[in-house]
Amino acid sequence: MEFIQDNIWLTAALWMGLALAASVISIRLGISVALIEIFVGIIAGNFLGIHQTTEWINFLAMLGSGVITFLAGAEIDPQSLKTHLRPSLTIGIISFFLPFITVWLFAQFVIGWSMPQAQIAGIALSTTSVAVVYAVMIEKGLGSTAMGKMILAACFITDFGTVLALGVLFANFNIYMLVFIVILPVILWYMPKWTQYIITKMGAKQVSEPEVKFIFFILFLLGGLSTTAKSEAVLPAYLVGLVVAGVFVRDKTLVHRMRSIAFAIFTPFYFLKAGLYVSLPVIWSAAGIISVLLIIKVLSKYVGVFPSSLSFSMRLKEGHYTSLLMSTGLTFGTISSLFGLNNKIIDQSQYTILVTVVILSAVIPTLIAQRYFQPRHATMHAWGRLRELNKNGKTSNKGEGTIHKKPTH
Repeated sequence: MEFIQDNIWLTAALWMGLALAASVISIRLGISVALIEIFVGIIAGNFLGIHQTTEWINFLAMLGSGVITFLAGAEIDPQSLKTHLRPSLTIGIISFFLPFITVWLFAQFVIGWSMPQAQIAGIALSTTSVAVVYAVMIEKGLGSTAMGKMILAACFITDFGTVLALGVLFANFNIYMLVFIVILPVILWYMPKWTQYIITKMGAKQVSEPEVKFIFFILFLLGGLSTTAKSEAVLPAYLVGLVVAGVFVRDKTLVHRMRSIAFAIFTPFYFLKAGLYVSLPVIWSAAGIISVLLIIKVLSKYVGVFPSSLSFSMRLKEGHYTSLLMSTGLTFGTISSLFGLNNKIIDQSQYTILVTVVILSAVIPTLIAQRYFQPRHATMHAWGRLRELNKNGKTSNKGEGTIHKKPTH
């Protein structure tokens, strides 16, 4: 493999070939391409001798995580977020808080990690993977449904809690952080107007795609400022996507162009690289701890999310589906783990354990959700109508989804 690694074209061909193979397998099996790309990355790292990445691969992978996080934020319709604010907040906060506390206490008092190491573990395993959930929603055509948008909004709340905890517990407050905090709200405030102005004045059908370039410019700028401030580029990317979501709702063509660019070029490098983190010998030696941490993460998410889902008019099947998707982890989980490693809070073996749990949580709950609890497109649309009926003084049978009027006296 050395002659390939020394040739940038052959290296690019190898990685794109892996991405192509993942796409074919995904289509054949009907499983999310993000999960298949992770599996292909695991095979490549353990059996094909691909153990190293280059600077440009790392950049494309980082860009992939940023762009798909931006698109996930842009998929959250502001009106839908406002409409479903209560379930999104409730499910999102519970989805973060329970795993964070449970994993923290277990890592510190059972495994014996120090408090900072246990806090990193709690943060890394409290996340919900926006990247995986978004990819699943788009592939299954559920991103435009009311329930799909609510789940994405809940993911945003969960991951915002993760970033907030990371910032409060381990933030490096300096002059660059102050500059970032001052500039970010200004850009977020004007971003919808700037984007709409470029689309309106310059035309959305120009070959040069000025609106796409403008969005990438902002993502690069805020990513640079955030990394200089010792923060993570995916947070401003998510917030930018959220504030321009209203523009994207009116311009679906722009969404499709951005999505095509992301899924064809950038995100395969991110998911394939995520698979490379998994070392099968390390997994075997630490299988017990990995299994327990995975069970704790999924169960703590389930205990909080499932009853909350049912309380917001979801049927049992949709409640299981939502709970499983909220149990996934990837982007912010690996970012939190890497933060701990880079800042010498955790060591290499602890990092491997956490990343393996994070990746397994991206794969196993999603496979179960898609295989056994995949709701129909019409059902997820009906959830929004069902909640509206309940608000207007009607109730529902969660097991059957039948609507009954309240008796009048």
